[in-house]
Amino acid sequence: MFKRALIYSCAAVLFLLGMRLGTMAQERQKKIVSVSLVPAYHAAPPRGRLAPTLPPRDFPKNPVAEHAYAVASRIKPLLYQLPCYCNCDHELGHTSLLSCYQTRHAAECAVCQREAYYAYEQSRKGKTAKEIRVGIVRGDWQHVNLGPWQKPFHARSANASVRPLPALPSGAAASGDVRSASAQAGAR
Repeated sequence: MFKRALIYSCAAVLFLLGMRLGTMAQERQKKIVSVSLVPAYHAAPPRGRLAPTLPPRDFPKNPVAEHAYAVASRIKPLLYQLPCYCNCDHELGHTSLLSCYQTRHAAECAVCQREAYYAYEQSRKGKTAKEIRVGIVRGDWQHVNLGPWQKPFHARSANASVRPLPALPSGAAASGDVRSASAQAGAR
């Protein structure tokens, strides 16, 4: 009888020890996950030239994507420094939001589009890459309305090789003299 009680006691101690080790492992995993919740991005501006984004003309039947690729082509150094919350860093190996626009991925992804429009709008307001990144991590991009970007590009002449950069939807840009997004991105 004493032997049986000793066996049960040891089993109970081992069970409780296992439960505590399991809890500790879960707590450690939560810490690891919380550190890696921000998708991949580059903390500093690029050194040298960046690979091109796909041309907007590749998406003539998708105005939102066409505008997004036009915007992306103008703010490449900024997009290089921003994460993308569609998990393309894990799924596709992307290293920043810019990667989405160097492939056809962003044409079909509203997350990529909203983040690029958010970055564009904020850069036009004079925000730095770091400030824009904080807003993206906070989820501010989720409030971007894609509706104003659904209007097709203006008809261009047969000789024009580059379409004009789309204007910000009404009320999105800061008033007054604002540095260009490419000048801001280069200054970072």
